[in-house]
Amino acid sequence: MLRSPLFCLLLLCLGPALKAQEGHPSNWTTDLAEAKSLALDQNAEILMVFAGSDWCHPCMEFKKEVLLSSAFEAYAAEHLVILYLDFPARKKNQLPAEQKAHNEALAERYNRGGAFPKIVLLDPQEHLLAEPAFHHQTPEAFIHELEAIAELNP
Repeated sequence: MLRSPLFCLLLLCLGPALKAQEGHPSNWTTDLAEAKSLALDQNAEILMVFAGSDWCHPCMEFKKEVLLSSAFEAYAAEHLVILYLDFPARKKNQLPAEQKAHNEALAERYNRGGAFPKIVLLDPQEHLLAEPAFHHQTPEAFIHELEAIAELNP
């Protein structure tokens, strides 16, 4: 019994470090409540990304070419919290049931058409700001689109 609360506390403390070790910056999360909290704390917006990490080639390209680029990571560190919602197809990549239900509930609200990748920009109160599209633009071009959206939504 004593290990369980200690284990949970350890996960809470090490969570951001573990995410960074997985190759994602510390401003990435898979939980909407955490994304909202981080966005409020950092005065940032939430970039919600619906992706199929093991079957959707444009999703893989967006992640590799934009999200994980040094230019975008630098921009996002100052302006965004990334809410990455994965919908893997392969059995070996399946998410825990709780995460899968969380992702599906958000897809029901923000991605009813089932588009992949689907990108949604929200403010910390979960108001929809825009739905920027990935059409193989450079990280700089994608950042420029986000900056133009920010100018329209001060």
